[in-house]
Amino acid sequence: MRSLFSVTLLLLLALTLTVEANKRAKHHKGGKPDKSRPASECTVAETRYGKCVPDHGDCGDGQREATCKDRTDKINCRIPCNWKKDISDCKYKFGAWSSCDTGSNTKSRSGTLKRALFNADCQSTVKVSKPCSHKPKKTRGEKKSN
Repeated sequence: MRSLFSVTLLLLLALTLTVEANKRAKHHKGGKPDKSRPASECTVAETRYGKCVPDHGDCGDGQREATCKDRTDKINCRIPCNWKKDISDCKYKFGAWSSCDTGSNTKSRSGTLKRALFNADCQSTVKVSKPCSHKPKKTRGEKKSN
């Protein structure tokens, strides 16, 4: 009787571990690439990439077309939600924000091209702006007053 109980408990434990492993594998998004797809004969320099088109909204996970010779594939991509749409495939080194322009209530800064992702067509310099903050910045020595 005791051995039957032990065997039943062991089988139950093995079944539970198998189910948990399958759940983790099903929901896992990262990891190694799918080996079932054949490797492309094209190099990265020969491949032309389209714009990343998000699945929902204007940022987040999406897809882009990768074209090489006569073959076009859809590949996964991601647009960070804090990047402007027109410069999403370009990386820039930005300077400090300018002082607030009281007429338009905006401040701006310019950036120079650091690198282009996926052979993107990038401007050498860009200028971005944003609304001015309504709160004055506190210096390091100031304490919160409650």
